[in-house]
Amino acid sequence: MEAMSEHTYKQFDIELESLRTRVLQMGGLVEQQVKKAMQGLYAADTSLLEAVVREDARVNQLEIELDEACNQVIAKRQPTAIDLRMITTVIKAISDLERIGDKAHKIGRLGLALNAQHTSFTPDVELRHMADLSLEMLHTALDAFARLNVTAAAEVVHQDEAVNVEYSSVVRQLITYMMEDPRTISRSLDIMSIAKAIERVGDHAKNIAEYVIYMVKGLNVRHATLEEIDREIANS
Repeated sequence: MEAMSEHTYKQFDIELESLRTRVLQMGGLVEQQVKKAMQGLYAADTSLLEAVVREDARVNQLEIELDEACNQVIAKRQPTAIDLRMITTVIKAISDLERIGDKAHKIGRLGLALNAQHTSFTPDVELRHMADLSLEMLHTALDAFARLNVTAAAEVVHQDEAVNVEYSSVVRQLITYMMEDPRTISRSLDIMSIAKAIERVGDHAKNIAEYVIYMVKGLNVRHATLEEIDREIANS
């Protein structure tokens, strides 16, 4: 009986590790999707933008498969404590990763629309830095998940404000352009939608980081201030 119990426990560990690995693979895919969307946008590369739009179906399928795998583990193993928190984190994280994939899809679709209008994407507003910040947040959040690193996760939560500041700056610039020249309204609105998609990538990365803190420490920090998060992590 003890041997069977030990075997079952080891199998459970293998299943949990498989879930963690698959989350990171999905995370790597959506990270590449956002990168390719921004590259295609600035290069007016229709083939690259089309690939981003097309590959969104793969991201959606991964979410479905991982969600089902989590449900199977819960039904079969009835996990408790940190194991249950880990599976809950996976379920929530894959939802946010799927939404990041949606944002890459949106950027790709809007980039294609601009190309179809023969409007090259060379705006006076700068979106690449905001995209780099959001992608850095996503990468760090995934790394924090892989390493169970709450300090890195907290850093992601802190970075979100920088993305929000950049987004607000972009919106103000675009509103100024539209007021000064109504002919820029349609294009400016598309660019504003792209900027919002980038800002949302950061939001979803922040969510994942908060899930990591919950998984490791059992702390729900979704509605906490930055100071409260730092204090909770330091004292836990």
